[in-house]
Amino acid sequence: MSPKEYGGRWIIFRQTVLLSFFHLRVITKRIISMITSNSKVLGMNNGSVYDCTVIELDKHHSDRKGNITVVENNIDIPFEIRRAYYLYDVPGGESRGAHAHKELRQLIVAASGSFSVTLDDGHVKRTFLLNRPYQGLYVVPGIWRTLDDFSSGAVCLVLASHGYDENDYIRDYEEFVEYKKNIK
Repeated sequence: MSPKEYGGRWIIFRQTVLLSFFHLRVITKRIISMITSNSKVLGMNNGSVYDCTVIELDKHHSDRKGNITVVENNIDIPFEIRRAYYLYDVPGGESRGAHAHKELRQLIVAASGSFSVTLDDGHVKRTFLLNRPYQGLYVVPGIWRTLDDFSSGAVCLVLASHGYDENDYIRDYEEFVEYKKNIK
């Protein structure tokens, strides 16, 4: 078989594989969106740490020009972004967070460097190391979170489902535990 004949078959095979990956990506995003968009119906403001997950964001790259990751409302993440902020220049040994939200959802991304996020639902704790700018930790309402172990130069980008509302915060851990008991 000549290279030209084989090349045509390779192009068809490659297009089929790429189309399959595209469909898988679309289906996965739709499933995530369906599950998380119904979170109030499912009682997710009494969320579990097992409702929180790392979301792999699309990474588009060029060997010569670097990488780009795009985040779109209700496509790449399961909520509309109402606020974005970032933490940086966190001194060594310091922690951030140490609170929970009643309604707010977040996607936490290590835009640069690395840090750990410990999630606590009042019964179970899970710790995630974030160190890739194309991955985000999706945090549902009703979860206590603490961020620590910041590397030098780390930047923590947070995409939030609501604007700032002090009434949505629970800043005392004992109050958080009581809140979790009362919403069952």
